[in-house]
Amino acid sequence: MNKSVITNLIAALLLASGYYFSSAIVLSIGLFALSGALTNWLAVHMLFEKIPGLYGSGVIPSRFEEFKAGISHLMMKQFFTDENIDRFLSDQGGSESHINLQPVIEKVDMTPAFDALVTTVEQSSLGGMLAMFGGTEAITPLKEPFIDKMKASLVEISQSEEFYTLLKNELEQPDVLADMKTKINEIVSQRLNELTPELVKEIIQEMIREHLGWLVVWGGVFGGIIGLVAALIQA
Repeated sequence: MNKSVITNLIAALLLASGYYFSSAIVLSIGLFALSGALTNWLAVHMLFEKIPGLYGSGVIPSRFEEFKAGISHLMMKQFFTDENIDRFLSDQGGSESHINLQPVIEKVDMTPAFDALVTTVEQSSLGGMLAMFGGTEAITPLKEPFIDKMKASLVEISQSEEFYTLLKNELEQPDVLADMKTKINEIVSQRLNELTPELVKEIIQEMIREHLGWLVVWGGVFGGIIGLVAALIQA
């Protein structure tokens, strides 16, 4: 049971108790507390759900296109600026914080490289000698050791200061930065286009409903205080 339901139940119990025991003060506190809690609960509910006849309800799902545009603007104009990309590359300056390309290299298929090596040997002056010893089948067992050695060498190269300097200089070229931002913008736009009004509503609900629940609690509390003051004034 969430805090909104508990608040409304407490207010309703106070209202019922005041009416049953003919206590004007308790009745006033319960009435004002329930009205404050219910009003705030309805306001929170109207953010996410369209209620027929109530203009402005369901504002979040109905304005989801603006919500997506806002996310896109935030991502591209605040995060992925030329300055931020350049700052990120500069922050990678220490050898301990270089961009780690090892996971990428480990996934690369090196088979074409081995096949190219075999073709080169076959077409060289060693091709005839290779044919005498069984042809390409004779060096097939070398494939896995070759691939492992190639990947280890590429990892070592990618972690060197010289490689990072070349990579950084290349990435900082204006045309490269522009192309990178274009690609990022396409990815962001593609992901945002997959959003639906219902999904937008669920995302926002998950983020803020818990905190908006306190509006209901404080609506009940302040409503009860106002009801107490009103009852005391009338007494």
